[in-house]
Amino acid sequence: MPVVEVDPDELRRLTGHHEKEDDELKDDLFALGLEYEGDTEDGEFQLEFAPDRLDRLSVEGVARSLRYQYGDDRGVYVPDTNDPEWTIEVDESVPDERPYVTGAVVRGLDLSEDALDSIIQLQEKLHATMGRQRAKGAIGIHDLTMLKGQSIQSSDEPSGETASQAFEESERGPRNSITYRGVDPEGDTFVPLDSDQELTPAEVLEEHPTGEKYADLVEEYERFPAIYDDIGLFSFPPVINGRRTEVSEDSRDLFIELTGTDQWTVDRMCNIICYALDARGGQVEEVEVEYSDRTLLRPDFDVDTKRVPHDRIETMLGIDLDPDTVEDLFERAGLDAEVEPTDDSLQYAVDVPPYRVDVLHPVDLVDDVGRAYGFNELVPRYPEVSTVGGRTDESELERAARNVLVGLGFEDLLNFHLISHEDNYERMRVEEGSDVLGGAEAPTIREPYSEEYELVRTWALPSLMMVLENNTHRSYPQDLAEIGLATAVDDSENTGVAERRTVAGVVARHDASYEDAKARLQAVARNFDVDLETPPTDHPAFIDGRVAAIEMDGEEVGVVGEIHPEILVDHDLEVPVSAFEFRLDALE
Repeated sequence: MPVVEVDPDELRRLTGHHEKEDDELKDDLFALGLEYEGDTEDGEFQLEFAPDRLDRLSVEGVARSLRYQYGDDRGVYVPDTNDPEWTIEVDESVPDERPYVTGAVVRGLDLSEDALDSIIQLQEKLHATMGRQRAKGAIGIHDLTMLKGQSIQSSDEPSGETASQAFEESERGPRNSITYRGVDPEGDTFVPLDSDQELTPAEVLEEHPTGEKYADLVEEYERFPAIYDDIGLFSFPPVINGRRTEVSEDSRDLFIELTGTDQWTVDRMCNIICYALDARGGQVEEVEVEYSDRTLLRPDFDVDTKRVPHDRIETMLGIDLDPDTVEDLFERAGLDAEVEPTDDSLQYAVDVPPYRVDVLHPVDLVDDVGRAYGFNELVPRYPEVSTVGGRTDESELERAARNVLVGLGFEDLLNFHLISHEDNYERMRVEEGSDVLGGAEAPTIREPYSEEYELVRTWALPSLMMVLENNTHRSYPQDLAEIGLATAVDDSENTGVAERRTVAGVVARHDASYEDAKARLQAVARNFDVDLETPPTDHPAFIDGRVAAIEMDGEEVGVVGEIHPEILVDHDLEVPVSAFEFRLDALE
């Protein structure tokens, strides 16, 4: 989950609630769904939150949400914008792989060190989430005073324009233009950030640390994306900006440009940046984006409208609300709502501000109403049914297996079911589509917010290896186990996905061996009175000759063995690891 570092003093200043103690702020943040994870060395809060609320990736966004919660702000807020003085011209030479661009100008800022750090953090967090590590969208922020745009002035007799249109254009006065275009990898040079040497784009990818990190995003392009002003190249998206336009505490006017593979994505990322700078006292100014077939005015601050029935709100929250109260709760959530009578009920037309990229469905609106009402204020009650709940046979089996594993000394874990393609396959030396355990084709998320959660895992061992990787600073032995979900694409299923519960365990210590994992596996089998056989087999995640298939009551259900050294090195582990994984239903 994304973790954001927030200065509590900045929160107090931006919310206007200087009387709030740290403990009060933590409680208020928890009510918003932001979990306090600890403090940094500088005393900043480390806050973990669900990755859907990308507008809270900065202290400015968190403060905005708190002001709504405190009742200081209400309803939809859209910043005022000035008319455009700058244009981004999109040249035909722009690489087809990255054709979209957007931008904005923000003037009149007074950037302190804290404000500058917050904007940089927001930029990088947006890159990591919505921008998919800059692959889908990348942000460049520049000192506007260091740009020299090519002057654009309408002619006295513009072709195809009416007299009124020509007058309106002339009234706007001269404008400045920059160009988004493609550049030859060995073409024009510029001085990138954190460097004092003139480099071509190709040399940046080879010699600059940031270039090396993001080289895979563009190295296959015939022409690289680049942004020019009248002086020359000043931005090499999505890799690095030029040093000439570097932002500092002395910068007052900023030019923001975003490039990517999808217009909607870069526009929404731009909105979040603009709202954060607006909270810092900046004046947003529009920018024209001129494609060959259309001209866009950005940032796109259009308000979206969603609808939700009144009875759906009451049913999901389990409380009775009158329409006036619902409208009030929407306003306290930063939304605007208007009652729309229908034939048999009421519904609300809800205006959603342009920075809320998470509101996709009526359920999202119900969640906002619930948070504004206060989930802690909901009174638990028994449902009006005549039956009594109880555990299913599957749940009882899982509970029994978990108790056995804990009794054997394993620490019981609950990991995320979403995982990256690299962690599920490449880092475990497993080829997607192979017939080994974990090699099945995984269900993928069409539009993941982060590449860390792009598919549903096909086995649990990768998750356990990641836990070991994140705990190398802790003492050994580390015996970890998990009973959780594993999936595979299966056209014979109604959903197209086969789901199963899987049992996995790892033994990490200086002398961990195949025998250690097998001994624990045998103890599990004895507890459930199943016949266990372990014939030799092959699996790329395990050492050859130190791996066996798991057969229970004559059916192959998993694998046990010693983890391959390449996997240990890739996960920064300095001790051997033995492991097993098998289907839970084999214990029935």
